Amino acid sequence: MQKTFLLLGAFLAFTAVAAGAFGAHALKQKLQPDMLNAFEVGVRYQMYHALGLILIAVLYSSYHNGLMLASGWTLVAGTCIFSGSLYALAILGIRSLGVITPIGGVFLLIGWVLFAWAVAKS
Repeated sequence: MQKTFLLLGAFLAFTAVAAGAFGAHALKQKLQPDMLNAFEVGVRYQMYHALGLILIAVLYSSYHNGLMLASGWTLVAGTCIFSGSLYALAILGIRSLGVITPIGGVFLLIGWVLFAWAVAKS
């Protein structure tokens, strides 16, 4: 699982950089400021949680338990839902997608609680 989380973290970080560049260069003139801001929030949170997932991977051998595993997968799901919904909202302009974003945020919060619990339990 450690290698999986490292690879997923690297992939999420890579795609965050690519999305950030895409937003700064291709979308800057095409999106309204509020939609560009939403896109940038998605990029920022994706990068934060990519680094968090890499941290989980590095610590996984020291805190090898089900809570750490659940933490990693919850961060992956939360990042995909949170950032993905913001990307779709900004690019597609479908404002109803904004309803999904808080669900991703809850997953992210749960992921960090599980991470703390995994460390405290060990």
